[in-house]
Amino acid sequence: MTGKFKTVSPVDGSVYVERAYADATEIADALTRAVRAAEVWRDVPIEERAGVCTRAVDALISHKDEIAQEITWQMGRPIQYAPGEVNGFEERARHMIATAPGALKDQPAEAKDGFTRFIRHEPLGVVFVIAPWNYPYLTSVNSVIPALMAGNAVILKHSAQTPLCAERYAEAFAAAGLPTGVFQFLHLDHAQTERIIQAPEVNFVAFTGSVPGGEMVEAAAQGRFIGVGLELGGKDPAYVRADADVGHAVENLVDGAFFNSGQSCCGIERIYVAEQVFDKFVEGFADLTGQYVLGDPTDSATTLGPMVRSSAADFVRDQITAATKAGAKALIDAKTFPADAPGTPYMAPQVLVDVDHSMDVMTEESFGPVVGIMKVTNDAHAVDLMNDSRFGLTASVWTTDDNAAVRIGNEVATGTWFQNRCDYLDPALAWTGVKQSGRGCTLSSLGYEHLTRPKSFHLRTKL
Repeated sequence: MTGKFKTVSPVDGSVYVERAYADATEIADALTRAVRAAEVWRDVPIEERAGVCTRAVDALISHKDEIAQEITWQMGRPIQYAPGEVNGFEERARHMIATAPGALKDQPAEAKDGFTRFIRHEPLGVVFVIAPWNYPYLTSVNSVIPALMAGNAVILKHSAQTPLCAERYAEAFAAAGLPTGVFQFLHLDHAQTERIIQAPEVNFVAFTGSVPGGEMVEAAAQGRFIGVGLELGGKDPAYVRADADVGHAVENLVDGAFFNSGQSCCGIERIYVAEQVFDKFVEGFADLTGQYVLGDPTDSATTLGPMVRSSAADFVRDQITAATKAGAKALIDAKTFPADAPGTPYMAPQVLVDVDHSMDVMTEESFGPVVGIMKVTNDAHAVDLMNDSRFGLTASVWTTDDNAAVRIGNEVATGTWFQNRCDYLDPALAWTGVKQSGRGCTLSSLGYEHLTRPKSFHLRTKL
């Protein structure tokens, strides 16, 4: 008998969605359909694939308001921000559709008399996408649309916290006329997910989630010799130089730290500030943080919603408690946030100073509304601290010296380096991580290289 799962809304603790897990027959049938569909879809001209995917994007964004409500109830993002995810989905999807013809065209070798030589980008077959709850459309679109545009079939397993997102995809592709079996979704538990990774029908796994989740994917795929894309956690740093526009840095870094209640893989979790501007920066940062409105995310006045579940909030609270016991100073009084309630997902933001790298809050992923701020003496000091991490997803510098930004960026171990901005994915650039932040890449033309295999054509045309 197939089990069921319940999506408990962080808004009020109610059961928002209840679904059945796929059974063994449904899983086997989905894999068979995907293989058959991939054999046909790969031969569909790329212009036709683009037409179908574009119609699917149109269909999905036409339900923006309803989808925004679903995002808020499933994972707790304030309703005034939830529509932005659909906008971001559209931006990335349309960019990758437009990029596909150039990225996937045959690559000719230099001219050689009597020969025609080129490299063709062949689809892999069946791509299994495992997506998380924190940005349910923005994370999944990075793989779903490019995989389809490259000629693959896709099976999507979405988080049990955001199952309606997978169903919205299916509705959109059905409305767009995508052939049966080219896109499918399955509601799966962890054991079923591992079995699909091990299934011979699957040719690539695209996973976004935690480091332990990535370890599970790698272990399940071991010995299969298939590609595995891993977009994992982060402990993303920012460095505010003495020449920075402090007001601009404060405004953007507060948002980078606390948007989505800090539940962003590329959110700002630690900040290093030049000693010359440290006091000014910290004062402005704490003041702006105190202006958040924590509360019911369905209320349009709310700017900080609950975390996804009580246990996640308690983990962050424990990090803060441990840091303060070790000498850190908390600048935000939780009592000024009436909705803050220990033991619930509703948690006030927190800013810590007098922190160091002996504290977990500065080294281990928090994934919540807390940030530590340290004083640094120079660029080298900042670089050393930024690199003192097992993660490397994004990092940023805040400076008016463009040359310094590039120079420092060359020294920081990270997948994406920002100047005077943070917490943003540009679909024209490769999204990738180093160290335990992952392996592989999505977005940009380079993202297509991971969803295809090169096939060389070496043709003697003159005998």
